[in-house]
Amino acid sequence: MGKSDFLSPKAIANRIKSKGLQKLRWYCQMCQKQCRDENGFKCHCMSESHQRQLLLASENPQQFMDYFSEEFRNDFLELLRRRFGTKRVHNNIVYNEYISHREHIHMNATQWETLTDFTKWLGREGLCKVDETPKGWYIQYIDRDPETIRRQQEQERKKKHDLDDEEKTAKFIEQQVRRGLEGKELEMPVYTELNRENEEEKVTFNLNKGASTSVAASSKTSSVLGQNALKMVEGAVKRKEAPHSSGQTKEKKKKSALDEIMELEEEKKRTSRRDYWLQPEIIVKIVTKKLGEKYHKKKAVVKEVIDKYTAVVKVIDSGDKLKLDQTHLETVIPAPGKKVMVLNGGYRGNEGILESINEKRFSVTITIDSGPLKGRRVEDILYEDVSKLA
Repeated sequence: MGKSDFLSPKAIANRIKSKGLQKLRWYCQMCQKQCRDENGFKCHCMSESHQRQLLLASENPQQFMDYFSEEFRNDFLELLRRRFGTKRVHNNIVYNEYISHREHIHMNATQWETLTDFTKWLGREGLCKVDETPKGWYIQYIDRDPETIRRQQEQERKKKHDLDDEEKTAKFIEQQVRRGLEGKELEMPVYTELNRENEEEKVTFNLNKGASTSVAASSKTSSVLGQNALKMVEGAVKRKEAPHSSGQTKEKKKKSALDEIMELEEEKKRTSRRDYWLQPEIIVKIVTKKLGEKYHKKKAVVKEVIDKYTAVVKVIDSGDKLKLDQTHLETVIPAPGKKVMVLNGGYRGNEGILESINEKRFSVTITIDSGPLKGRRVEDILYEDVSKLA
């Protein structure tokens, strides 16, 4: 019997059958060949080409497994990044979409036996955020693309620049208000009851006198209104209510000078912040998982700071020395009464004694015990701006 024609019903049916997904047990990953039934798979296993592939794999089986594992991981993460982005999604949804492609790498050819093992591995390597729920495992892709990180930093820089402009504008308005209020007392209008002493006295209106005094009255009124407007602007800037009495006015002037000093201190703290915080002889904690479980969550002492962002640390438990970036480290908050160093802000580089810890605000209170600021008590220093001294 001759071979079926290309357009015959049998040939078309065969092409339709071989187009979709077939059973996994009849697929040969080494030869990347899909068989349609058990007889076809048996014939393929007895073929010479399959035997040659098995001989090649037997020489270095680990190399083939590593290759298939790497291909599976790259294709899976590429699908997760392109299809779902940084959204939290069930791992089985991503896997079903991945295996819908006919030429995909099958998991039984990789180093992972199940999808759960692969999901846990992604979490340990820091490639995805994984969490287990009653409905199963969920994964979230961590985008470490340099272009994405640069775009996020640019947005944060722009937002910070806008905030700086608003603060400068508010400070300029406050200075103008304070300059206009210097040496002037706020004159409040006095209201009296309209009484006529003599019942027979006639009420008369002198238009000329009113016209002559209208200029002075208008100037006085405009002065009062101008001061009131300045007072309203100052209240809007400081978000405080304006006092009404003369005694409160004097007290307000004193508070304005104090507020000015406090604002200068806040400005100093804000402008002196840096994006690097490493200092020698401080104790830090290793938070990266790329070095394995041996060093994860271990405490170390900073021995040397390189290029502001990199440090050579010595692990306290084992004594090993490592070179790590500051993103792989975090500060250590000791118990009250221990010595600490301020790593960022207006008091950067000062040593002090930890007084208390505010867990609700994630901040601490210290007393500086070195330098010209010795004895000063500083409150609300963030956890990441202070660390224990070795």
